[in-house]
Amino acid sequence: MTLQWHNQPPPSRTTYAIPQLEGERITIPGSKGVFRILASSEQTAGLMSVFQSGAVLSDAPGFHYHDHAHDVFLVTKGYLKLWNGDKCRIMGPGDFAYIPPKVIHNPEMLGPHTELFGLITPGDWVDFFRYVSEPYEGVLVPENDDRDLKALLIPKIMAAKQEFDVHFLPDYKPPEVSDWEKDDEKLPDSQHGYFLRANTGPRWMLGGVMSRPFVTTKQSNGVCAISSIESSKVYKEGLLSKYMTFRDVDHCLAIQEGALAVRLKGSTDSVFREGETVVIPAGQAFALAFVSKYVRVWSFTDGDGIETLVQMLGNPFEGAVLPDQHVEWDSTRVAAVIGELNVDIEM
Repeated sequence: MTLQWHNQPPPSRTTYAIPQLEGERITIPGSKGVFRILASSEQTAGLMSVFQSGAVLSDAPGFHYHDHAHDVFLVTKGYLKLWNGDKCRIMGPGDFAYIPPKVIHNPEMLGPHTELFGLITPGDWVDFFRYVSEPYEGVLVPENDDRDLKALLIPKIMAAKQEFDVHFLPDYKPPEVSDWEKDDEKLPDSQHGYFLRANTGPRWMLGGVMSRPFVTTKQSNGVCAISSIESSKVYKEGLLSKYMTFRDVDHCLAIQEGALAVRLKGSTDSVFREGETVVIPAGQAFALAFVSKYVRVWSFTDGDGIETLVQMLGNPFEGAVLPDQHVEWDSTRVAAVIGELNVDIEM
């Protein structure tokens, strides 16, 4: 199979790549923002949607909650004011927040130009964005769209409020914004809304690959995981360079820095760089190679993916950045771990 480039996600569960700032691009009229959908229900069998979102300073959508949908916010540029249950934080690049069902929340882009990644599960919730939006054909965001957001949005919402899992609370009294705390530097042991400050939380090393999880299946009740996967070409090839087939889990890999090579069974390497995304469906064999001095990839999965493989086979790591040397690990546990994760690896 050859890895194909698409400006929009293809209409099936297949392997594909999306160039920088592409995807299914839509805008809510008057929001001065854009959603770039990278994967949704058609590509993940309904399990998750992954998107980028960008906007200049604009009104927040309003306080709301979901009965079933899980929501995440991962900031890459600018600043986001986010209410998440009984907390409110000003988020900057690298900061993360997880919002499970029933938790009241409200995101407000603070500008002057804010960008973030989002993941929603189940994947069909993103149909709400499609319902209230229109196609966008510009470069970054519609900064000069001065239409009345609420006048256009509220009638649409009221007309279809039974169709989508979104419940607005116009009379809600939100908490005040507050400073980051020590609890915002670790992952919780159970499912509830939380913030995770940039470059904090646990770190795991598997040979020359580091995983910094933002959320795991432990916090999300099994539905999703997101991690920063980091490595370097200076290390010797490790386990992720072998062909891996995750039988039940889709991967969406978004390159943040450096260059990542993805190899499909029977094809040559395809190299991806900053801003580019590759989506690999469950059941597809793939191998990874880190081809620049420093590589950072954000991995979005709808279950236990490569981040869990690194954690279960690797070791806790106390350093803040990649070490100079490849870290030794115990390969005798591979068979047991891949059996538990329902993964095939060609050793």
